[in-house]
Amino acid sequence: MPTIKLAPTRRARAAIAAVLLSAGAGGTLALMPGAVPVPDDVALAVTVLVKPWEGRSLTAYLDTIAKPPVWTICDGDTTDVKRGMVETPAGCDRRLSIKLVRDYRSRLVACVPNWSSAPLSWRAMMNSLAWNIGAGAACRSTAARLGRAGRWLESCTAATAFNRAGGRMVVGLANRRGMGDASRVGEGELCVSGAL
Repeated sequence: MPTIKLAPTRRARAAIAAVLLSAGAGGTLALMPGAVPVPDDVALAVTVLVKPWEGRSLTAYLDTIAKPPVWTICDGDTTDVKRGMVETPAGCDRRLSIKLVRDYRSRLVACVPNWSSAPLSWRAMMNSLAWNIGAGAACRSTAARLGRAGRWLESCTAATAFNRAGGRMVVGLANRRGMGDASRVGEGELCVSGAL
């Protein structure tokens, strides 16, 4: 089990409160005008975790850390991406929200039967984790196992173990999984801020 110390923060609690306020009783909100509303946990993951940590490239690039290397665009999207492909900011927003709901969140809901009773912050963390490591790996993770048992805080800490790429620990991934950095909320930070 990782030994990273996670602690709730004011900035993470503010992010959670903002999404809860925007989502209202329906539990969904549109991420941009005219967009199909997404679940609150997807909105929180997209705005606070995925977009800030993935970085955005409107032009396809070859991710050489991945083994094998893979063409990537927008916010870490690899589906049907080809060399020379270009996307718009609105197109990237659409790709991210649609794929996160359809390909990642839906698999998490299926593998975590108590998904709807989990804290919003935990669900957002798991969405972001799945986007980064894959839905299958997220479902097989200790974080998901602990979540299925309702052990939210232990699950938040377990997810910090995914800090490697290309076989080595990456500081940026460790920050993303843990307490973030000066300008970005970390997944663990967000997770415990809503799970306590």
